[in-house]
Amino acid sequence: MSFLARLFGARPDPRGALRPLWHRLVELAREPQWYTHGGIADTMPGRFDAVALVMALVMLRMDARPDLKLPSARLTELFVEDMDGQMRQSGVGDLVVGKRVAKLMSALGGRIEALRAALAQADDAALIAAIERNVTLTETAKPAAIAAELRVLASTLADTSDADLLAGRIAR
Repeated sequence: MSFLARLFGARPDPRGALRPLWHRLVELAREPQWYTHGGIADTMPGRFDAVALVMALVMLRMDARPDLKLPSARLTELFVEDMDGQMRQSGVGDLVVGKRVAKLMSALGGRIEALRAALAQADDAALIAAIERNVTLTETAKPAAIAAELRVLASTLADTSDADLLAGRIAR
């Protein structure tokens, strides 16, 4: 610990341990199959949608183990921090950023609930409908391919140990 950190009592960022998971989550959301095969639009809104889908699956995985108290709230803070930074970089003014981040958080919450309900169904009809409603798609999109990819990722996350999940070691 540095002298200034000791002097001023600075503590490490409690979200620091989740940064590898956040970075892996973003990597997963940027995998080409979401865009080239599934047809998520490779635009700012489309990339947000892909991150939100992967984030929602990770949050659902964390929520499935409440006994372990996995830090989903800390992960959400990283999501907010990143979205805030992305907006500022794209030129959104300080006065509007808070409102837009709140809107994005609401969208994330809606997607978590939509995916929770849709993934509980045996067939993909509800999942495809949720994708069509909540994802920025190209004209040639294949929502069924996105649904299949989401199910594979959800299964991978379910099979990932808690330690590996928190460390961002998610196999693909």
